Amino acid sequence: MKTIKKLFLICVFCNISVIAAQVRPNILLICTDDQGYHDVSYYGTEDIETPNIDGIALNGIRFDNFYANSSVCSPTRASLLSGTYPSYVGVPGVIRTDSENSWGYLSDNFPLLPSQLKKVGYNTAIVGKWHLGLESPNLPNEKGFDFFKGWIGDMMDDYWEHKRHGINYMRFNSKEINPKGHATDLFTDWAISYIQEQKKNDNPFFLYLAYNAPHFPVQPPKEWLEKVTEREKPIDSTRAKLVAFIEHMDDGIGKVIKALKTSGQYENTIIIFTSDNGGHLPSMANNGPLRDGKGTMYEGGLRVPTCISWDGVIAPNRISENVHLSMDVYPTLLDMVGLSAPKKIEGESFYKEILNKEDYTPNEERLLYFVRREGRSAYGGKAIMALRKGDWKLLQNNPYRPLELYNLKNDPLEQTNLLNKYPDTVKYLQRELMKIYQKEGAVPWQK
Repeated sequence: MKTIKKLFLICVFCNISVIAAQVRPNILLICTDDQGYHDVSYYGTEDIETPNIDGIALNGIRFDNFYANSSVCSPTRASLLSGTYPSYVGVPGVIRTDSENSWGYLSDNFPLLPSQLKKVGYNTAIVGKWHLGLESPNLPNEKGFDFFKGWIGDMMDDYWEHKRHGINYMRFNSKEINPKGHATDLFTDWAISYIQEQKKNDNPFFLYLAYNAPHFPVQPPKEWLEKVTEREKPIDSTRAKLVAFIEHMDDGIGKVIKALKTSGQYENTIIIFTSDNGGHLPSMANNGPLRDGKGTMYEGGLRVPTCISWDGVIAPNRISENVHLSMDVYPTLLDMVGLSAPKKIEGESFYKEILNKEDYTPNEERLLYFVRREGRSAYGGKAIMALRKGDWKLLQNNPYRPLELYNLKNDPLEQTNLLNKYPDTVKYLQRELMKIYQKEGAVPWQK
């Protein structure tokens, strides 16, 4: 296997386009829902144990300045799979059952990651949460996935009943199903079954494992809650539930990785772990020292735990301080399998950094845009946003309140608003922001 892997890497570096399908690596992309920046034990968080997520970081590289493309679910997931800003692909907000409070419609103007990978022979699958469309033509099997078993909606009202507003959104491809059990366990088991099945195939696979956990309602299995409550005395009951919920999911991730090992596919599998936005503060998520949490444009709403491993290829136990976003995963993975990303995307590959190449230079001055469009009285259908360039970050965390300006190098916790002190910086960032508004305005986000 190591000889085949070495041959593949030589082919990629030499830009050889014809590579046998069986030498390409498998890809396991794990995305959790609302997991706080410090809700992993590799940051030294004392009340939580996530050995399997930690294992990905220790066996590869962890990213301490990794951003979700939005502070809520659908937009980030759109960026993760499209390689560009969520509003450029028609998903500036959360897609919901209620059409009057749904703020996105997935565009077909960018080929999604599974479609790109299929060009070079990948079998493609999603297990878990989709959240990018509830009906045709925006269902997983119509967007490049050969196999789908999971949830097409947003949050679940109950992790055992699997319904939202009384509607069953569980699907096996296009067929409605009614499985029994905790959703986290179901997704874990389905991912394991898929991995075991892929052992029979010569082609590599791309498995997007998207858990609903730890999104509220926080419902860990009883035995996991008892374990945490006993171990972490004293602990707040709300925090105990969230810790147990995450540890239960981490155990599932460990089972999935074990399936890769027992099936002989681990050495040739890239594993990526990330979350779709910052942690939910009412659930007592831990976003470290960062300001605020899910739903906001402050760092606590946008920064997420992220790590990548590839046994024998990515050097272990490395830490990156460079800034990357969810949309950067798309071109990075294409680079890793020897494909070129579409030129029109906004995501930038960090493949050379992963391989510790001497010629890697991070683009520290690129513009980074974050958006969330939302309804009800707090937003009224308007959007909140943040724009970062270098150390400067301009944001509007409420559509009815003034802009704010922070220097993240000097003020990483966003305590001192410098809006009135640096008018030229504000004007420059506002001009750039208007260009983005014009570009995103050309993309419909309603059906």
